[in-house]
Amino acid sequence: MDYLSKLFGLQDKVAAVIGGGGVLAGAMAKALAGAGASIAILDLNEENARNMAGQIAEIGVKTTAIAVDATSKQGLEKAERQIHKELGPCSILVNAPGINSGTPFFDITEAEWHKILDVNLKSMFLACQVFARQMIDNKLAGSIINISSASSGPPLSKVFTYGISKAGVNNMTQFLAREWATKGVRVNAIAPGFFPAEQNRKILTPERVADIMRHTPMNRFGEAEELAGATVWLASENASSFVTGAIIRVDGGYTAMTI
Repeated sequence: MDYLSKLFGLQDKVAAVIGGGGVLAGAMAKALAGAGASIAILDLNEENARNMAGQIAEIGVKTTAIAVDATSKQGLEKAERQIHKELGPCSILVNAPGINSGTPFFDITEAEWHKILDVNLKSMFLACQVFARQMIDNKLAGSIINISSASSGPPLSKVFTYGISKAGVNNMTQFLAREWATKGVRVNAIAPGFFPAEQNRKILTPERVADIMRHTPMNRFGEAEELAGATVWLASENASSFVTGAIIRVDGGYTAMTI
């Protein structure tokens, strides 16, 4: 256990989880807390943030809940200062805000296009600017974990703008990994397969579920807790010290499937 604690332990680390009030990001936050990190839950929905922070506090680590619009750089800067004051300097960032839509291509409005790209891609760009700046300035061993998707490529049907936003997440992840490789900040992404959550339930029709199962060798959906291992591994500067620019797929074999 001493070996595992040294390899994966996150004691004295502070993690900010953006979108942490949600099911998947909340499970990731709990995993980081279980490894010993102090946790800041950032979410547009303050009630969700507080509820998740309350669950994490029961694990026995320091936590705080912050209501923030992740598409606002000013809001993120204010949140970063609050985290630093309450918990200490943040060296782990989980970027997990996200919205989805199944609107047919010709019916997608400019407003919907911009909203999805703002929440799914612009927010990550801004958070990386805000949080990585203080990681680099404070010479912290930083780990940024962006949330990608199985739809990032090859593209899935029915989620046009979402898929484009997640392809952008992959590209940004690898670009920043290259830029900051010698500055102590690692940047990776987790690309979940199909995990039922509020943002995709409305497009999970019986027909689509059948298609997903045919294309998923494990023949089931993922459970939120199954993101825990990849999250703690990527967050740990000991366990994944030579890992940056990676897109880690947690998808039940989805991307390995052809016919």
